[in-house]
Amino acid sequence: MKEKVLNFSGLYSIYSNKLEKEIKNENLPNHIAIILDGNRRWARRNLVLKENGHFHGADTVENLLDWCEELGIKIITLYVLSAENLARDDEELHYLYELIKERLEKLYDDPRIHRNRMRVKAIGRVELLPQSLKEILKKLEDITKDYDTHYLNVAIAYGGQNELVDAVKKIATRIKDGSLDVDSINKEIIESSLYTSHLPQSSPDMILRTSGEKRLSGFLIWQSAYSELVFMDIFWPEFRKIDLMRAIRTFQKRARRLGK
Repeated sequence: MKEKVLNFSGLYSIYSNKLEKEIKNENLPNHIAIILDGNRRWARRNLVLKENGHFHGADTVENLLDWCEELGIKIITLYVLSAENLARDDEELHYLYELIKERLEKLYDDPRIHRNRMRVKAIGRVELLPQSLKEILKKLEDITKDYDTHYLNVAIAYGGQNELVDAVKKIATRIKDGSLDVDSINKEIIESSLYTSHLPQSSPDMILRTSGEKRLSGFLIWQSAYSELVFMDIFWPEFRKIDLMRAIRTFQKRARRLGK
């Protein structure tokens, strides 16, 4: 039995290395957005507390940063917590907030952040979050505000419809104060009013969702217009580097027409 395991492990390693070489020789996505779905279902399937699912999901996020660095992915947008998720029970929310705070604080001195000059920014209605979490996000943004080589966007208290409403309000304010004429509104004006306006490329090349669900749930409504969508039948806590590489290979095999 042990010999079979070793043989499988060896074959798996060979396949993984081969796949990595193949995708690196093709057009890699510059911006990947991921809907981190399936923590609670993973916990139910494994007969553990849902908190365990969130904990292991957070571990997977940390691993993801390594994988993206190894593959050369420059922009990562993670759907961590939706605005609707804020209606969950207080006990689960408290655990989630504490877990997110703990993992974000680790990024202050994370060498991956600094050697890659990775700007970290929260996107969403951050004002709805607890003060302690807002302070951590603000500090992390301040520490990395001058970085412009890689980007990590944390979609938290995020809703796609909320983002569009907030963008419309920004534009309306500019019209009201006379700094913008109605006839000047175009695609660029709208994009500059979105949560992702700080990015050199706001539209993801690929949006990946785990858990088997085949919908975006309002994620990046405007930005996803020409994104390639990849849905994987695997829960987020069990997501591996090879799954990411398979998703990228799927992306590479598609002919992107960008509406043309």
